[in-house]
Amino acid sequence: MQHIRVRLLRVLLAICVVLALGTAGFATIADYPLFDAFYMTLMTITTVGYAEIHPLTHAGRVFNSFVIFFGVSTMFLAVGATTQTIIELELSQYFLKRRVRRMIDKLDDHFIICGFGRVGRGAANELQRAGVPFIVIDNHDDQVERAMKSGMLAVLGDASRDENLRDLGISRAKGLIATLSTDADNLFLILSAKGLNPKLIISARVSEEGSEQKFRRAGADSVFAPYDITGTRLAQAILRPHVATFLDFTTMGMGLNVSLEQVRVSEGSDCVAKSLGEIQLRRQVGVIVLAIRKAEGTMLFNPDADAQIAAGDFLIAMGDAGQLRQLEELLAGARR
Repeated sequence: MQHIRVRLLRVLLAICVVLALGTAGFATIADYPLFDAFYMTLMTITTVGYAEIHPLTHAGRVFNSFVIFFGVSTMFLAVGATTQTIIELELSQYFLKRRVRRMIDKLDDHFIICGFGRVGRGAANELQRAGVPFIVIDNHDDQVERAMKSGMLAVLGDASRDENLRDLGISRAKGLIATLSTDADNLFLILSAKGLNPKLIISARVSEEGSEQKFRRAGADSVFAPYDITGTRLAQAILRPHVATFLDFTTMGMGLNVSLEQVRVSEGSDCVAKSLGEIQLRRQVGVIVLAIRKAEGTMLFNPDADAQIAAGDFLIAMGDAGQLRQLEELLAGARR
């Protein structure tokens, strides 16, 4: 897009230069009034073919000959450059849409981010850092272009329309993040998305107090109020600065090569029906188990060595990327 803007600016600049020189020449050589000189130049370079506004002297006609040659050539080049630009834009948009469509068709168990404002950008950056497949949809050209410049898959459209959600493969999607500008838009989006894919995991932002319960009744699994969260973090940064810094390190990857992850225990894992003490995860893998989310929904914080692991449980563990991958292989039964 940048080279197209530069080309159009050059074309416009060339036309302005020809008009300025022609106006100055007719006003000086042919003694035309300033507007008549501009009008004569404009008629000449656009090949309109009207008669001379005022009789030209020999010197004036010699000058007009140069205006005809250079001015008409400049206009022809301008028309050609403009036509080329239009064709390039149409072709680039066509091939871009085809490429995006092929990429969307290949997506499976992906996430859909609706809205690429400040909250949506934060969610997209986190998904990009996690390396999971996702697609962004926004109804503003500049936001879509910004997402694509960041290396993300993005499309222009209204996320609240069912046909657009279908085009994004919502029936194959794993989750959806609703970060549209208003609560009403997000609520309508949640209703539409749940109607198209009842199994979809939905996380939504809420702005107004009292809207959280409406979002949950509509089908949202998680609802977040950015302003409340920001206020809480600001207070924590003052009251418990070291705790806040540690959470930033583990959840945002700010300089420390560790992160938090949830890992599911599969039915075929050798760890099923064993205790944490028997498995010795700290010794084998090097991760720290902070909590266990039991299959029935209860959360066991800071589990001791006697805590039993069952199929369907989720281990909330902390470690680096390699350690977490080893833990996932171990709990999935793929470890040899």
